[in-house]
Amino acid sequence: MSGCAAAEQAVSAAPPSVAVPAGPALTVTDPWVKVTGEGMTAAFGTLVNNTGAEVRVVSGTSPLSPKIELHEVVESGGKMVMRPKKGGFVIPARGTHELTPGGDHIMLMDITGKVEPGAEIPFTLTLDGGGTLRFTAIGKEFAGGKEDYQPGSGKDGMHAGGDGEDKG
Repeated sequence: MSGCAAAEQAVSAAPPSVAVPAGPALTVTDPWVKVTGEGMTAAFGTLVNNTGAEVRVVSGTSPLSPKIELHEVVESGGKMVMRPKKGGFVIPARGTHELTPGGDHIMLMDITGKVEPGAEIPFTLTLDGGGTLRFTAIGKEFAGGKEDYQPGSGKDGMHAGGDGEDKG
């Protein structure tokens, strides 16, 4: 009988396999930051939700910038404008959310140094509920279409102020 009790204890001491996570709830693929010398820049990539429930990114930090905002690009008054995305980025269960030039992106304001090609920029994204995602994005040249990521960049039709007003 004592042999059965020992076997029972060993089995009950092991955590059930369903409680062991297969990996992080949220990952990012191909993260990159647009190279720049000063002012503002933006980070891009694909957020991947590895869970069966919706995940929401609510904020971000990086040593490169004292102020980071989660942005979207929308039409306002016939112009495409950048503005903070209310509620953050929502990644559906087992789905993805693209961060792209001219679309949703992570905006870095008042950067504290240059972003050169190949630079490694650390980020921490905070999730609704308090979890975090840490990753490193690589500096990358990008000529782009209509995004400059500088304040008052009316020549490109894109404005970092978020209110549709040209700040330049």
